[in-house]
Amino acid sequence: MSVKNNTAKKGLFNKFLNAVEVGGNKLPHPVTIFVILALLVILISEIGARTGMEVSFYNASTKEQTTVAAVSLMNAAGLRYMFNTATTNFTSFAPLGTVLVAMLGVGVAEGTGLIGAALKKIVLGTPKKLITAVVVLMGVMSNVASDAGYVVLVPLGAIVFLSFGRHPLAGLTAAFAGVSAGFSANLLLGTLDPLLAGITNEAIKVGGSEIQILPTANYYFMFVSTFLLTILGTLVTEKIVEPRLGEYKGPKLIESMDITPAEKKGLKAAGLSILLFFAVMLFLTVPDNALLRVPVEGAVKGNLNPWVSSGLVPTIMLAFLVPGIAFGIFSGSIKSDKDVVHSMGKAMASMGGYLVLAFTAAQFVNYFTYTKLGIILAVSGANLLESIGFTGLPLVLAFIIVAAFINLFIGSASAKWAIMAPIFIPMMMQLGITPEFTQLAYRIGDSTTNIISPLMSYFAVIVTFAQKYDEDSGIGTLISAMLPYTIVFLLGWSVLMIIWYFLGLPIGPGAFMF
Repeated sequence: MSVKNNTAKKGLFNKFLNAVEVGGNKLPHPVTIFVILALLVILISEIGARTGMEVSFYNASTKEQTTVAAVSLMNAAGLRYMFNTATTNFTSFAPLGTVLVAMLGVGVAEGTGLIGAALKKIVLGTPKKLITAVVVLMGVMSNVASDAGYVVLVPLGAIVFLSFGRHPLAGLTAAFAGVSAGFSANLLLGTLDPLLAGITNEAIKVGGSEIQILPTANYYFMFVSTFLLTILGTLVTEKIVEPRLGEYKGPKLIESMDITPAEKKGLKAAGLSILLFFAVMLFLTVPDNALLRVPVEGAVKGNLNPWVSSGLVPTIMLAFLVPGIAFGIFSGSIKSDKDVVHSMGKAMASMGGYLVLAFTAAQFVNYFTYTKLGIILAVSGANLLESIGFTGLPLVLAFIIVAAFINLFIGSASAKWAIMAPIFIPMMMQLGITPEFTQLAYRIGDSTTNIISPLMSYFAVIVTFAQKYDEDSGIGTLISAMLPYTIVFLLGWSVLMIIWYFLGLPIGPGAFMF
């Protein structure tokens, strides 16, 4: 994926991307970068604390006026924090458990040969012209399962492309773009819809109104956006990213495309086992009195939130583990339980570099949170935009850009919206713009820059996945590969919003722009 191995890159835009890649990869190792960033946060926090840096805002999550001041790490309390939380920062780092637990199941599915055999089946049955679109679409759709797409679909996208004789990193970037840059779009309602709607409703009260919006407030627009992003993601992958990568000369995943009789037998067993597994999961989750549901006080039906937020990752692990074992037993690749454990251990060994990276990234992210610098940046940016005096469509477009910029520093969509909504919802309402439309514009900006922010929780994971195919890949490599998606998605999504704006179409059931 590095520039020195590819001579096919021409044109002004490619030269720019090459410069981003070369410049980014001349930076120190990502681990060292996070150490440097952590040191900078320590220094800036002291400067901010000494100069009285602070912001005041209404927090829609806590439902109260809040004043936040910069907190120094260069004092006794800060020093104690850095030493006392170093371990918990690492162990509680959001992607760590998700990735490692899921990889236990993925490792068995890969080690027994299930993934390779299944991909041969996919290659033989899927038109080559559609594979990019399928990878991007599945990435966009994956946000229904929260963060599962980062762990499952991104590495799977690389493997699928490699199976088709294409560059695996093109598949990785296509899946990453769908999963992360297209995070808000979907054909179905996801966990983000009710979360953002709840914060929006609290912000509406700040403006003195009692109206409430529904989780479906942006559904029509996001439904159409799914197809737009799939088309744009496919074009960027095939016209910009893949030509830059050139020919892949690394090891092939599958030497022969012939499915052996043993693999056919294993695939049949794996298929039956996964059907049985999903039947059991439906029994455990769908009925009102299902075992994985918890009672909600004052409600008749059970609540699946604990399973969605915490139990989904073990479910994903089992979704790979169960068919992986079934395939191994019936194909003959598993002779004893030792083979299963060996596959799990091999998968964990491959994550060694990521563990080192995760430790330093976790410290930096937690330092940034502790010092309140992210909140100060978000509120200051929002206040600046409010003071500019834009109205109408220019204000909405400027708001999208500010949201996209702030997203580079604060990854959590709900945390940013809890800060920005109480400022922008009342302001937009005064100008005749509905809360539903303001929330929609926020979601565009919040999604599109995920893939170029090293502060995004799963960014380090994606770098690790990329290094499996090109050990020279670094932060600059990944950012240069993902930057075209950010630019095209941001422009294309904004154009769709502008068209919607002038046509005055509903953006959800009973939800309009004005």
